Amino acid sequence: MRVSGISREPRRAVIFGRHDLIQDSPISRLDLLVCRNTLMYFNAEAQTRVLARFHFALNETGFLFLGRAEMLLTQASLFTPLSLRSRIFTKVPKLGLREHLPVLAQAGSVEATNLLARYVRLRDAALDVAPVAQVVVDVAGNLSLANEQARILFGLNPKDFGRPFRDLELAYRPLELQALIEQVVSNLHPVTLRDVQWSVLPAETRYVDVQVAPLVDNEGRLIGSSVTFVDVTAYHQLRDELQRSHQELETAYEELQSTNEELETTNEELQSTVEELETTNEELQSTNEEMETINEELQSTNAELQTANDELRRRTEDLNQANTFLQSILASLRTAVVVVDRAFSILVWNQRAEDMWGLRAEEVRGQLFLNLDIGLPVEHLRNPIRALLAGEVESREVILDATNRRGKAIRCRILCTPLRGGGREAEGGILLMEEWEGEQVRLSQETS
Repeated sequence: MRVSGISREPRRAVIFGRHDLIQDSPISRLDLLVCRNTLMYFNAEAQTRVLARFHFALNETGFLFLGRAEMLLTQASLFTPLSLRSRIFTKVPKLGLREHLPVLAQAGSVEATNLLARYVRLRDAALDVAPVAQVVVDVAGNLSLANEQARILFGLNPKDFGRPFRDLELAYRPLELQALIEQVVSNLHPVTLRDVQWSVLPAETRYVDVQVAPLVDNEGRLIGSSVTFVDVTAYHQLRDELQRSHQELETAYEELQSTNEELETTNEELQSTVEELETTNEELQSTNEEMETINEELQSTNAELQTANDELRRRTEDLNQANTFLQSILASLRTAVVVVDRAFSILVWNQRAEDMWGLRAEEVRGQLFLNLDIGLPVEHLRNPIRALLAGEVESREVILDATNRRGKAIRCRILCTPLRGGGREAEGGILLMEEWEGEQVRLSQETS
């Protein structure tokens, strides 16, 4: 070993590489992480993200060594100072799911992926039990979501999802929704139309309240629009009946006045007629009180409906925020993720899969996975996926020779796990794909 430097043997054990603290997945199971005078060049948001990645990368007994310029860490909840003077910190071992989920998703955690799928199922179930029909159109103008009430009311089927909204009959019945959606997207203000007449059948007419509202994410960017249909046919009929009752009361009142004029001219029959009129007046007053009671009940019902509508709107906003958050997690995964159903139709195709195989998600979603013409010999995955769906194995790892979208020959490692629903039976399969360099790693170790 030379005095002026480090000999070749220790230097061979050191691997140098470029690592983006913001974009790249964190390296895990580190005992020592040295980051000297780096955090001071980031803003507070970026520092929080970097510190969360450092927390994930370190072992429970690991140490973090920072420079003297990084003072923000003394106020963080991720690390505790071991020697503040020397800027040596240890990891706070327990964090909640909210702090772990972004880092776990970026690192390709299977647990985070399962949690993401569970949130999606929860969102779909909550949307389907909503008492009013609702559809969601994304920012590109395509039908994105529709709850069970909307699917039944407008006859929507799974093939309609992803289609341009303007191509659907719903865009023009019961009213011109396409123009309203364009107006909401342009002005970013909700529009509500009440008592829209809809002739469902020649002998059946319905009335609905339609609300079109813009959907924005946490940063205020438009991500789509929501269309809600509230069936108010029953209330419209009650209002018509109330108007007819008022007209009948006015007619009865006019008849009463005419009777009073006749009684003035007929003095002999005055007493008996007055008694009849008193009885009639009492009946009219009772009817009027009943009408007032019905009106008060209608007002109370309207207030309850308004409260329910506000609550539904808040829940819809929460669901949309959760959906945006889950979609961002899936897009941040560094591992190619493909999810298929029991018929081998593709349900999920993340951005990493697009980069690896050169096909966009909208091109493959709903297609048969085994029919894809990509650099991966997908026919070799038929039996492993069938074994997962049959419950014969819990997971299966397959390594295949493949060609990525750039034409480079690679070794691709595919981890196949079942997609389980509410029961134990598998509803599909999850395929995690990554370029495998296990042979090269072992060859390098043998050479050393």
